[in-house]
Amino acid sequence: MIHSMTAFARQETNADWGNASWEIRSVNQRYLETYIRLPEHLRSLEPILRQRFRNRLQRGKVECNLRFEPRNDQTSLNINNKLASQVIKQANWVIQQAGSGSINPLDILNWPGVIATPEQDIDEINSALLAQFDLAIEQFIAARASEGDNLKTMIVTRLNAISELVSTIRSNMPTIIEWQRQRLNNKFEEAKIQLDPERLEQELVLLAQKVDVAEELDRLDSHVSETQKIMKKGGACGRRLDFMMQEFNREANTLASKSINSDITQASVELKVLIEQMREQIQNIE
Repeated sequence: MIHSMTAFARQETNADWGNASWEIRSVNQRYLETYIRLPEHLRSLEPILRQRFRNRLQRGKVECNLRFEPRNDQTSLNINNKLASQVIKQANWVIQQAGSGSINPLDILNWPGVIATPEQDIDEINSALLAQFDLAIEQFIAARASEGDNLKTMIVTRLNAISELVSTIRSNMPTIIEWQRQRLNNKFEEAKIQLDPERLEQELVLLAQKVDVAEELDRLDSHVSETQKIMKKGGACGRRLDFMMQEFNREANTLASKSINSDITQASVELKVLIEQMREQIQNIE
């Protein structure tokens, strides 16, 4: 299965300890980069989250955000008096240095760690949050897979169009060669140049060799087949597909350089357009 690097997932939970919502979003990136935003008192979850991302993802710039609202229905506050005193002391020193200002008590209470949460509650909350995170990442990966299916359909459509172009060029080549032969004969007649038939045939053979695109067409067919195999295998195949687009472009450029006919030139342009359309979408594949 092919996965896109662009996706979004959201998972919410309500419990006795409060409300929480996970949001995971990602865009394309050459490697895996994770950016995790957590409330300060839940920062211990970050290494666990990073490892779970590494276990499930290969590429993409991933942003994970946890919004947490504790349920404040306690009859008393568990305040870290020692830390609160230190914060007040340092705040007073800043005020003295500045020569003005005052301390807002709410600012002291909002300082990380001043209002302590019982350890047993943190353990329970962490377990619940990680369980919800697992649901969120499953939803996230499913979204990446769904978008990957859409990308695969688009790419297959372009590959089929390339195969049709190659088939059309191959079937028209005898006619194009004959057209070039007649065109060359007409130029000789207009110039009133009489060439030995054997010499003329040799020149025509050399010209046919120069404009022969059979090898390029065979390679394009091979690239189409290989790209289809890569997508069928699935997994983290974005880099291999990007390499295949480089190979497609190489053959398209050679085909254009050998063009002696407006039909071949037009086909080369259409081929490059199809390749570019695929390349743009492949940038989003994991």
